[in-house]
Amino acid sequence: MSTRAVLEVIALDVEDAVAAQAGGADRLELITDMAADGLTPSVRTFAGIRAAVDIDLRVMLRLTDGFAAGPAEDVERLVRIALEMRDAGAEEFVLGFLDAGGGVDLGAVERLAGELDGCRWTFHRAIDHAADRAALRKQLADLPGLDTYLTAGSAAGVDDGLPTLLAEAAHRGEPGYEPRLLVGGGLRLDHVPALRAAGFDAFHIGGAARPAGWDEPVSTTAVAEWRAVLDGK
Repeated sequence: MSTRAVLEVIALDVEDAVAAQAGGADRLELITDMAADGLTPSVRTFAGIRAAVDIDLRVMLRLTDGFAAGPAEDVERLVRIALEMRDAGAEEFVLGFLDAGGGVDLGAVERLAGELDGCRWTFHRAIDHAADRAALRKQLADLPGLDTYLTAGSAAGVDDGLPTLLAEAAHRGEPGYEPRLLVGGGLRLDHVPALRAAGFDAFHIGGAARPAGWDEPVSTTAVAEWRAVLDGK
């Protein structure tokens, strides 16, 4: 059985996607507007990227900055976008919403998950801003398609969240802890040895794939460095 770790890279466009795949990325998270921490890209952007690369793509479903789903009409708009993405070939997604008290917005998440009809999806870093991570996991445990949590262990990033990540890894396989933990958010190469030793096998990078900053495209060289470290080379 392969022990190759999954490397997911944020891509904004075709140039990013091609560079990330060339560097050894296994999967892309597709977004637009990183200034708003990543919103839903256009169907046209998805289609262009899908035509340009053959690795897995996860499409962000979020209309505004933050973790609120917004009014019911925004949720229905996201449903329509998700269906359009599926018609264009999308099979994997990223989503996650909290209510004003920091609990999971179960109505919004269930609505979208139901329309995705079993497509695989990631609950993103909203978990790092939740009032109760364990409670959130229990509430989402039976939703179809949920196979991944993107988390840094803390809203402040992996530096602060590492103890939480290591503690949650110890619960792997228990109810609510079956989805894979995809580590991302202030993730650096020097975090990798401790995470790999604890059994983590999925890593998510955005800024780390762009040494020149978000105004520049993904660097194939930077992605290849991460690939090499994850492969133990």
